[in-house]
Order: sequence, then structure tokens, then C-alpha cells
Amino acid sequence: MIRFLKGLVLLPVAILVILLAVANREAVRLSLDPFSETPVFSLNVPLYAILFVAVAVGIVVGGIGAWLGQGETRRTARERRREIRRLEGETARLRTYAPASETGGLYRPGADHAALPAPR
Repeated sequence: MIRFLKGLVLLPVAILVILLAVANREAVRLSLDPFSETPVFSLNVPLYAILFVAVAVGIVVGGIGAWLGQGETRRTARERRREIRRLEGETARLRTYAPASETGGLYRPGADHAALPAPR
């Protein structure tokens, strides 16, 4: 189902990208010098290539921005995972080494629980 929905969305996008590339295949001069009529460094590239590169750079910059923005959430998740591992280890250690008198009738794996009252 998801494969079908992806195709349903990506097929029109692919058609639009192909139409954009065909309609804008004329070469334009790309220069980073706004003050010179004849810049030292310039490239003649198709307009669709400039548009595709601009979109790709935007996607990469947006992804980096989102990743950096989620840093606090990732740090909190790491801290919580460490705390869970520490508490699980401590619980296992206490279950292993606690004398039967200290457990106060708590459930112990492998113990005989026939003497416990029936749950209400």
C-alpha cells in the first residue's frame, strides 16, 4: 500500500521535474561577481541544472538544521537510556543478592508462590 502511495506522489513529481528540465535547457551564465560586466569566473550551464543544485543544497541545509535543532532531544534520550540500563542492572543485582527476609513476600522468580492469597 505504501509503495502504491509513493508511486502516486512521486510519479507526478518526476513528470514535473522532466518537464522543467526540458523547458529550461538553454544555457545561462552563472557568475558570482555582481559588479563586473565580464566576470573573471563564470560558467555557462543549463538553467534546470542551477535549479536542481539550488533545491539539493536547500534540502541538505534544511536537513542539517533539523538535525542540529533536535540535539537536545537526542541528548535527553541518551541520558534516559543510560539511566534505564543503570536501574535495570541495579534491579537485577538487588534481586540476586537480597536475602529472602528483606524481600518481604515480594515475587521472586523460581520461588514457590502457592501460599499467596488469590487475587481479588
